[in-house]
Amino acid sequence: MKQENDNLKKIVFMGTPDFASYILERLLDSEYTVQAVFTQPDRPKGRSGKLQMSPVKEAAVKAGIPVYQPLKIREGDNFRILSELAPDVIVVAAFGQIIPKQILDLPKYGCINVHASLLPAYRGAAPIQWAILNGESVTGVTTMQMGTGLDTGDMIEKTEVAIAADETGGSLFDKLKEAGADLLLSTLSALNNGTAVRTPQPEESPTAYASMLTHKTGEIDWTLPAVVTERKVRGLNPWPSAYTYLNGRQLKIWKAAVCGGEALRGVPAGTIVRASGTDLWIQTGDGILKVLELQLEGKKRMETAAFLRGCHPEEGMLLGQ
Repeated sequence: MKQENDNLKKIVFMGTPDFASYILERLLDSEYTVQAVFTQPDRPKGRSGKLQMSPVKEAAVKAGIPVYQPLKIREGDNFRILSELAPDVIVVAAFGQIIPKQILDLPKYGCINVHASLLPAYRGAAPIQWAILNGESVTGVTTMQMGTGLDTGDMIEKTEVAIAADETGGSLFDKLKEAGADLLLSTLSALNNGTAVRTPQPEESPTAYASMLTHKTGEIDWTLPAVVTERKVRGLNPWPSAYTYLNGRQLKIWKAAVCGGEALRGVPAGTIVRASGTDLWIQTGDGILKVLELQLEGKKRMETAAFLRGCHPEEGMLLGQ
């Protein structure tokens, strides 16, 4: 049974993807009362175009929590609805919309954002993937008091998470959602007992903005070093995935390793330099990339040995468009 909290009791939650749904589920199992959920509208998915609920909506519906899906949170009856709910705090995690000052100032404890980076680094929509793409060894989660700027509010608490040498976007996501849920509960407790310390962020971030990912982000530029491409393969797994083209067909690369030694002289980047047994080696702008798992358009994901038994790319072939 939930215990009553003397001060901070009522929460409105705003979020959309899996990262947010896990945090919502942890809130639902805590001492706090989630009054309502705000999430993005249902979107068409796949070839059928059938509308699909966001992961946050699925979790809220399962729990019997009222769900609101505004196209724009700053328009319509949203402020009135929130005023009537009178939450003590609004918790935001990857909501996907800018929240206006009128709403930010509404709750007693304001709006608390759970951001998957060690702010001020990696402000933006895709901090998890960009930390891997840029070769970071450590990332983490920050809770912050939301302001009108994008991910620029006062920091409250942080927790660090190590990035393993074989880390993928998917595995780091799982680590950070756990860390984010724990950190949020710690932050809510600190807010409630008056021990929360807010630290302003510097105006400039030490890293580039963690821009939103698109399918195009995954296309491999073979002129870049092998180490950069290997990080792309890991960081964009499972979505949008790293890919190239083989004879005009999309070829996704799911796992790869950097071979020792320098790139071969006089061989264009993107050239297959070895295709035998279990080895598929690709020339890059600096070094050789060894492909370990891949998936040709229309086929299943498989290890390189199985791929080479069914498809016979020749050494000297050039990958890409």
